[in-house]
Amino acid sequence: MKPFAIYYEHPDWFKPLFEVLNERGIPYVALNPTQHTYDIENTSVDYSLFFNRMSPSAYLRDGEQGLFFTLSYLKHLEDNGTKTINGYKAFTYETSKAMQLSLMKRLGYHYPASKVVNHVSQLVAATEGLRFPIVVKANIGGSGAGITKFNDVAALQQAIDENDIDFGVDKTALVQEFVPARGGHITRVETIGGKYLYGINVYTNGDSFNLCPADICQTNDGKELVRNACAVDAPKNGMKVTAYTPPHEVIEAIETIMQHAGIDVGGIEYMIDDRDGSIVYYDVNALSNFVADAVNVIGFNPHHKLVDYLVAQSQLQNTTTIA
Repeated sequence: MKPFAIYYEHPDWFKPLFEVLNERGIPYVALNPTQHTYDIENTSVDYSLFFNRMSPSAYLRDGEQGLFFTLSYLKHLEDNGTKTINGYKAFTYETSKAMQLSLMKRLGYHYPASKVVNHVSQLVAATEGLRFPIVVKANIGGSGAGITKFNDVAALQQAIDENDIDFGVDKTALVQEFVPARGGHITRVETIGGKYLYGINVYTNGDSFNLCPADICQTNDGKELVRNACAVDAPKNGMKVTAYTPPHEVIEAIETIMQHAGIDVGGIEYMIDDRDGSIVYYDVNALSNFVADAVNVIGFNPHHKLVDYLVAQSQLQNTTTIA
């Protein structure tokens, strides 16, 4: 059996995956997207599957060079027959919040009213027709990076004048209505193979935008989760989490979005807009980090189901290749 390739750069998020692979004796190689190379002439299939875990937030960890490299590398692998999980199409959506919203528009789902800009000179004009407060959100973000909230035009203009706005690595940003979340929480739904896996409610005061479930180490009733299941900076964010099963129509919508985006393993965040009660989908994640200490939160370890899926996909690929 050829090994799995696990392509990742964050030092903490994937330890639970490696534990399950090791327990089952499944061979794999770990590849670092931020320090990598590939040969255009090499058209061989070296892995039974290639699992892309590259994070858009890598630029916060000196990994910016891995982002656009990964798009090229995934295309090279797919063109030459390697089975990719969260491949080129998925990563294209992962690295463009603007494309995510356009997809939701095409599919007929609600999303925060937004404009897309590529220069700070366009920011104020882009707020026309939007309700304040608004957020300016980097098109390529992750872990809440590149998101700033403004309560009025004056505050936005001051940030522009002080050169205090960062559009991120592709110099593109969304100007978006800040949606007040009913109940003080957003809901994140995880999927595998384009199908529902579980849901959680993440409670926030609206001032923090880092809602990464692997960084949340407290349940909504104040119970501390197993600390070694969390990322090292988890105690700093103050977020709380609880298990939640969304309505059937929401699960169906999320599965539809994931399948159209080509995302094999991923999560979607949504909320109830407290202004009118509508369901608003706002973030599509191809890099899906399962909630920390999952057994105590949702009742099972999702990494076992993830590895089941990876094994099934590799076997399917092997059967197809032989045929």
